[in-house]
Amino acid sequence: MSKAITFSAYGAPDVLQLSAVATPEPGPGQVRIRVRAASVNPLDMKIRSGLMAGKVPARFPVIPGLDAAGVVEAVGEGAEAAVGDEVLGATVGGSYGEYALLDGAVTKPAALSWEVAASLVTVGRTAFRVLGQLGVQGGQTLLIHGAVGSVGVIAVQLAVARGITVIGTVGAHDAERLTALGATAVRYGDGWLERVQAAAPQGVDHVLDASGAGVLADSVALTGDSGHVLTIADMSAAQHGVRFSAGDADQAAQSLPEIVQLAADGKLRVPIWRTYALAEAARAHTDLEAHRNRGKAVLLP
Repeated sequence: MSKAITFSAYGAPDVLQLSAVATPEPGPGQVRIRVRAASVNPLDMKIRSGLMAGKVPARFPVIPGLDAAGVVEAVGEGAEAAVGDEVLGATVGGSYGEYALLDGAVTKPAALSWEVAASLVTVGRTAFRVLGQLGVQGGQTLLIHGAVGSVGVIAVQLAVARGITVIGTVGAHDAERLTALGATAVRYGDGWLERVQAAAPQGVDHVLDASGAGVLADSVALTGDSGHVLTIADMSAAQHGVRFSAGDADQAAQSLPEIVQLAADGKLRVPIWRTYALAEAARAHTDLEAHRNRGKAVLLP
């Protein structure tokens, strides 16, 4: 047996409890790791609250968490890793625990901290995926709503590196952070459309909504084509003819090694805001839901 955070009903952060669970055994292609760091993602909270019940139905009790980094302790048949390897990847069956299963583990470079390694997986793959789905090219202009959020901050860096002009909506306190990444900061809230138009007199070619702040209708008007707008955060996307981006396992497998190498080479920064002990998972969810964070929150079992 080992310890993990579980929940047995949808609800507020206090449904998260430290529990005794069976230590998972790796299946074909999987490895079991002793978790050194587990990232806390916005999707974790949507799943816990029941907001995603229609798309990701729960089988209680649930161990939350999508990705982790740690040391391999057991190897399933066909897995490309060995006991003692330091790896990171997407988890099977949750990451908020002392142990987790990884499918398609990627080697952790020595240059990466455990916190950064765990934080790259979901947000990095998502940012890589959505830029591909939008089809935005070098020389074009991309608007990112929620530009300093978990996914937005990675998408900004990937886009700037590809020669894309990036404008991001942020709060006044985050403008300097965004500017340092090579993007133009525009304050979100009432009047954002006019402020973006002033910042981009050449027009905006594509829009990525990572905020879910009710900006889709004006974003479609801004680009003139709903096909040039994509959201990862607004469940009303279909009402506006906008695509809601979901995961692509094949593309994820291809993109993660590249993302990891960019981070190891110092070409991709993942801001770590705060770390928490495993038993503090509910506190981490509370802080993120209150938007207190300025970067990634990470559990350290």
